[in-house]
Amino acid sequence: MNSAPVSPTYVEETRFGFWFLQSHVWQHHVLRVAINDLQRLLGTPLPQAPVLLDVGCGQGRSFGLLQQAFAPARLIGLDADPHSLGCSRREAERLGLQVELIASDCAAIDLPDASIDLLFCHQTLHHLVEQEKALAEFWRVLKPGGRLLLAESTKYYIDTWVIRWLFRHPMHVQRSAEQYLDMLSAQGFEFAADDISYPYLWWSRAKDFGLLERCGLMRPKAVGQRDETLLNVVARKPS
Repeated sequence: MNSAPVSPTYVEETRFGFWFLQSHVWQHHVLRVAINDLQRLLGTPLPQAPVLLDVGCGQGRSFGLLQQAFAPARLIGLDADPHSLGCSRREAERLGLQVELIASDCAAIDLPDASIDLLFCHQTLHHLVEQEKALAEFWRVLKPGGRLLLAESTKYYIDTWVIRWLFRHPMHVQRSAEQYLDMLSAQGFEFAADDISYPYLWWSRAKDFGLLERCGLMRPKAVGQRDETLLNVVARKPS
């Protein structure tokens, strides 16, 4: 099994994970799909010329998609891994985008209070040991009325043999979709049913990758009848 160093606040990617996060599969089938869904949940009108923070930006594969979806006047990428930030810098240069990069942990973000309109957190929380501290930092840097765009895998995906084999996560802090929503509410974020979606994508169903349903050997389960593997939510910091 792959192993990776564990810091006090987050678990680093495995070698396979680092490679996968620069792949076309990651950008097209994971990032693109999540951003499109969050854009749908956010609805219109979008904030004009927003300041957008991408926490856990990794290798910057989200930058072009975020620019296209939300047209930020200022795009900031944050990551605690220096190697990933170097990749992000090269990706921004390749795309011709002005991206401010910050080497910072999500539990101690080096930005002023109430400075961010949109905070994009994609597949980041489940790597963090101090999730509540990170969420409190998201709350702090968001402006009143600002939105948290959260796309996260739940424990029902993370705690599967294929993910345990290929990746590394702090297993003791993994949560269900309901538990993530409870954590958002406890911090003070507001959201309604229309602000939430539960994608049930083939790659998130690591037990069979949806093959049994596609072969007609199993009937699809609806929301409320299954263990949700993914959660997308647009949560608002009250004005």
